[in-house]
Amino acid sequence: MKYIGALDVGTTTVRFHIIDEEANTIASSAEKVQLLYPKPGFVEIDPDKLWTIIVNVIKNTLKEAKVDPESIVGIGISTQRGSFTTWNSKDGKHYHNFITWKDLRADSIVKQWNSSLTIRGLRIGSYILHKILGEKRFLLMSVFKFLNTQITLRLLWALQNVPGLQEAANDGNALFGSIDCWLLYKLTGKHVTDVSSAAATGLFDPFLMTWSDLMMRLLGIPCNMFPEVVDTSRNFGVIPKDIFGVEIPIFCSMADQSASLFGSGCMQPGDLKITLGTGTFMNVNSGRKLHASVAGLYPVVGWQIGDELVYMIEGAWNDTGTIVEWAKNIGIIDNLAETAKIANSVNDSDGVYFIPAFSGLHIPINDYTAAAGFIGIKPTTNKSHIIRSLLESIVFGIMQLFYVLGEETNFTHQKIRIDGGVSANDFVLQLLADLTGLDVERGTTTEMSILGVAFLAGLQCGVWKNREDVEKLRKTARIFHPNKENMIRYQPIIAQWKQALERFGRWYSRDS
Repeated sequence: MKYIGALDVGTTTVRFHIIDEEANTIASSAEKVQLLYPKPGFVEIDPDKLWTIIVNVIKNTLKEAKVDPESIVGIGISTQRGSFTTWNSKDGKHYHNFITWKDLRADSIVKQWNSSLTIRGLRIGSYILHKILGEKRFLLMSVFKFLNTQITLRLLWALQNVPGLQEAANDGNALFGSIDCWLLYKLTGKHVTDVSSAAATGLFDPFLMTWSDLMMRLLGIPCNMFPEVVDTSRNFGVIPKDIFGVEIPIFCSMADQSASLFGSGCMQPGDLKITLGTGTFMNVNSGRKLHASVAGLYPVVGWQIGDELVYMIEGAWNDTGTIVEWAKNIGIIDNLAETAKIANSVNDSDGVYFIPAFSGLHIPINDYTAAAGFIGIKPTTNKSHIIRSLLESIVFGIMQLFYVLGEETNFTHQKIRIDGGVSANDFVLQLLADLTGLDVERGTTTEMSILGVAFLAGLQCGVWKNREDVEKLRKTARIFHPNKENMIRYQPIIAQWKQALERFGRWYSRDS
């Protein structure tokens, strides 16, 4: 029996699974990641502590598996996107903690650049070029703006504020990397990243498939800091024996949402999956077609393996699991799965609406000054109504993405494949099926990122012969079929929820 190791380094949790030839997890371990908040708006991870967690999780899983470690023929790695650090190429010491994708320290720089004459000129020039040449990359640049979730201006902040970093970068001694790149460097000594991770930084040109020379020159960031961009599935090197007692080849490194798309079996253009994790991520396989959105859908790379290049369209709402955790912390709910029964115990939310804007409102509103909160609470409102409104808000947020996807693309979707922790809630999935009119398919595992990198690593090293063999291993736990009557009943409810969005918009000052 051959086994594949699959490591997933998320924002809040590190997981490692050992998977057999039937795609069954025979052993797994997980450990929480400690997020650090040294100042308001700062969200960091200590690289040394993250490394310790990763090593411990893998060692614990190897111990639990009770299989010959030599039978683990390869490993695949999935990582969160948008978090980065920099380190010295001579001694490997990092200059600062990981600055995560949730970090807002560069917010003032983001606002300054987005309102600058330079960016306004870039947009106007790109619009004119698009009208003349018709190229999609100019259409995308005509609505360009920097985002806090992208690495771009957080890296510029680090170069301007971290002692010694700018000088080391100018001298060619500082290396940049997101979590995947840093981890591969720690494990193999190679400074590389795959295309799916590079494409999520905001510093990579997915049209030209290279680091963006325009961004480097615009911001004055030394290009020698950046890693080599390579295929998603390849021989990345071997984890040395002194770490885990056995040499393990690395055959895949991939951004988490790309891994989830592959693990969900979304191999054809138009295939759609939604991950309900810390945030909501809606991803569509767009094949070799790179989508240029004016509403905020983000064009990224799914994977590249040799001649196969797959792009994907992404839309995101950042507050999903965040809502659930907040509700747990204040005692509104105890167990996510049980809330489905509570929500179904009432016919509606009694006119109560929840606005899920802990980090602002996303596509297509894109208002990061919006506030979160309830509206419509009455003396007749009880706890069941509150819980139902929370769960409904998750689905209503997804529908905002779904509407934009329908307006900007002509894909025909057969179904929605769903994963992530919140996918355990039957109420959310049934309502999603009702409102989209599509079947919603939940797999037997919610860890699709794990499955995606395991499949790719296994294909690379011969555990599975082809993708048809892999597709046969996917298992479905339940399919939620749409109820058209419910779709009609919810139309005025969604319309009123949209009115509530407007009430909570532009709440915080842009300077606060």
